[in-house]
Amino acid sequence: MANDVVLSLAGIDRHYGQGETVLSILKGADFTLKTGETVALVAPSGTGKSTLLHIAGLLEHPDAGEVTVGGIACHDLGDEQRTTIRRNSVGFVYQFHHLLPEFTALENVMMPQLIAGLPHAEAKERGKQLLDYMRIGPRAEHRPAELSGGEQQRVAIARAVANAPLVLLADEPTGNLDPETASYVFSALEALVRQSGLSAMIATHNHEIARRMDRCVTLVDGKIVEFHP
Repeated sequence: MANDVVLSLAGIDRHYGQGETVLSILKGADFTLKTGETVALVAPSGTGKSTLLHIAGLLEHPDAGEVTVGGIACHDLGDEQRTTIRRNSVGFVYQFHHLLPEFTALENVMMPQLIAGLPHAEAKERGKQLLDYMRIGPRAEHRPAELSGGEQQRVAIARAVANAPLVLLADEPTGNLDPETASYVFSALEALVRQSGLSAMIATHNHEIARRMDRCVTLVDGKIVEFHP
């Protein structure tokens, strides 16, 4: 695998059983993501976008095929090894922010760093820097319920990149926001990705946002196909 490829999916199959019926969601799907590259995943609901992201992020096992993250093939790894790679190399952002309600914005961003073993002072300093970068620093001591939807999602993005992952996977990260807020949040995400050299695969229905990324892919009959919006 080329050195500049941080995520590779090769021959990925994923099937689900419904009674006697088998649904084939992914059928021999192939994909590569390079260092610093942003890719939009644009496809209708029910075509397997979330399944693809879960497999790419080692949250779900494929029925066949290989996922390689940062040059490490993951098919034969145990759960503990997969968890370590996921914690150190992959960041997730979901449509709903999933912030811990009893903690402040800053504490939410610090949490994954503390779990990874970073000293409290360092985690706090990096958390502040990330919140400032996401233009939400003045709200650092507020709990999620005291933040707007756009602010909550910016905190979630800061949390996702707190451990400096190789890859950011986002599943409709602006799907719950109004168009103006969505554009603002994505601009902050885009700036963070470009500045840090992070690689990102972002599922979105928003073609305007998709056109701002390096390339676009969709799912056709269980395979990943590149297209131009």
